[in-house]
Amino acid sequence: MRRRPGIGGLQNAATARDHYRLLGENVAKLKTDLLKEQLATFRSMLEDFARKHKNDIRKNPAFRSQFHEMCAKVGVDPLASNKGFWAELLGIGDFYYEIGVQIVDICLATRPHNGGLISLEELCKVLAQRRKSARETVSEDDCLRAISKLKVLGNGFEVVSVGKRKLVRSVPTELNKDHNEILELAQTQGFVTVDEVQRHLNWSSGRATDALETLLEEGLAMIDDGHRDGRRRYWFPCVSSMSSYSGADSVPEIKSF
Repeated sequence: MRRRPGIGGLQNAATARDHYRLLGENVAKLKTDLLKEQLATFRSMLEDFARKHKNDIRKNPAFRSQFHEMCAKVGVDPLASNKGFWAELLGIGDFYYEIGVQIVDICLATRPHNGGLISLEELCKVLAQRRKSARETVSEDDCLRAISKLKVLGNGFEVVSVGKRKLVRSVPTELNKDHNEILELAQTQGFVTVDEVQRHLNWSSGRATDALETLLEEGLAMIDDGHRDGRRRYWFPCVSSMSSYSGADSVPEIKSF
């Protein structure tokens, strides 16, 4: 018959557990302290790197994007504030603040045309035209970072993905799955018809019409009733440019409610 451990054995086992626990805590603390030391060293090296290459960071969009990636890996956000080391050294906060203001201006100016939904590609093109005299070239990555800072303005100003294309939304309109599928379908030629939506998405006429009319009411679509075939076309400026309308028999009209 096996003998059960006595009181002394239980006490020894409890003492051993305490020793192992303390040892584990000490090892964990040593690892944490070492990690903090390495992180502080890396941040110091990052600051030295920024001082050395600040002109490249400001003038080269690809270099600037890689710099942001390095900062993110060590938990540094150069855009967190317009004050402090990064703002004084690089002026990055002011740079993105300026871009953000220009993005808001472009979104507001184009809203009557696109209903508050503009492709990131088109936004960057318009922004580049406005900044021709500026020293810094702005990339899509810069636009995305500036837009992420606009969330403090509340609803709106966010990037949504429709298929392979990124769209910038500047109004609080929520797009559901049906709306996204129509916008993705419209990317091919800039417009869709009810028949095309039914055929390609396998929807009923009522579902297609309801989704299209909702997009029309939200100002995201423009209608064109001037074609010889008599079929109404729903144009979407957010996935097409005005040059796409040149092949139409008439210029689409914005229907207001």
